[in-house]
Amino acid sequence: MPIRDEVKRKLVNRDEVVAFIRKHMEEDDDAQRLRRSELVLKKFGLLPRNFDLQTFLVALLREQVAGYYDPKSKTVNLLDWIGPEQQKPVLAHELTHALQDQSFGLEKYMKAGAADLGASRKEPTVEDIDIDEASTAHQAVVEGQAMVVLIDYELAPTGQSVVDSPQLVEALKAGMLVGTADSVEFHNAPLYIKEALTFPYRYGLDFEMELLTRVGKEKAYAGVFKNPPRTTREIMEPTMYLSGEKLAPLPILDFKKDFKNYDKFDVGAVGEFDAAMLIDQYSGVEVSKRLYPNWRGGYYYAVRPKGDATAPLGMMYLSRWSSPEKAAEFAFVYAKGLKDRYSHLQDVDAGAKTDKAAQYTVETLTGKHAWLTEEGSVVIEVNGDMVLVTESLDQDTTAKMEQELFGTTANKGN
Repeated sequence: MPIRDEVKRKLVNRDEVVAFIRKHMEEDDDAQRLRRSELVLKKFGLLPRNFDLQTFLVALLREQVAGYYDPKSKTVNLLDWIGPEQQKPVLAHELTHALQDQSFGLEKYMKAGAADLGASRKEPTVEDIDIDEASTAHQAVVEGQAMVVLIDYELAPTGQSVVDSPQLVEALKAGMLVGTADSVEFHNAPLYIKEALTFPYRYGLDFEMELLTRVGKEKAYAGVFKNPPRTTREIMEPTMYLSGEKLAPLPILDFKKDFKNYDKFDVGAVGEFDAAMLIDQYSGVEVSKRLYPNWRGGYYYAVRPKGDATAPLGMMYLSRWSSPEKAAEFAFVYAKGLKDRYSHLQDVDAGAKTDKAAQYTVETLTGKHAWLTEEGSVVIEVNGDMVLVTESLDQDTTAKMEQELFGTTANKGN
């Protein structure tokens, strides 16, 4: 990428970093969605119910930020409490962002994708769901390229590069999830936060390494700005990006009709990364690594009863998998996680408080199963390669969705 302009530079202190983070969170267009996403993540069990996401992120970023490029002011900001030798690789990383910005416009590139679907008066379309992950995928490109440059800068004296030093890269990625000894906030972060914050760096690095190896520098750098990935699946599995994979869209419900007794709260894609996190949270990393590549699409629609902002969040979540068997396996994993998310879980068939969800096998968690919780009913239905989950919704609403998606209201399983 060509150097078009001189880059502004500034040394900042901790208070200035915190002020920048707070301003970004309060004024950014995504701030409102972040607040809604926090409740959705808690509903999915990916964040503790008493967790304050915004306060935690400010503390965490204050601890973790080593430098940053601000595309609004076109300035690289380095931290005044870090020594010059430590700043050099950070500067290599941040100057990469400056070059990306000069050639392609980082703000526009990072904002790509659907508008705030939860705040929109319009109901989401297939296209809206399809591009809802675009900004996450683009961020992985931006950070992945900068990580390659950082590592190559450090390896330059040895004559090596990221492409021929895979062991070093793996060690670096492992260190990202562990943090340093003084990374108190990061150590205390929930799993989802650790994974989400490091996703663009770890998976973006792997994505860029794969492209550098297979298609060369031009397509790995300028090429992914001109033809960007759109989903976390393409980042996690670069072969899907390179092959131009097109997944069949999931059926979109008639939300206005189906949820006529509810107010829309939030809407969004549940991509391959999110699915991997759900599986990891409920069944561990090994099951997640095996199962998440079988993801083939997903989205959620969260609501509250009309006029009742204090009611538990209601939600539907639809996902598609590579086969009916994988759909049933994901349904089993999701059901197993219910006992950790609700303090009162009653299997409708068992007729008593139970954690029977954990006792189902993959083979038996087909068809439809229901539980009662302190926040209403939970229904999980497997139909072919799709899994429909409804939580804290009334029976009629769930029945309408079953009819619309599957053509019939399936009988409840045993």
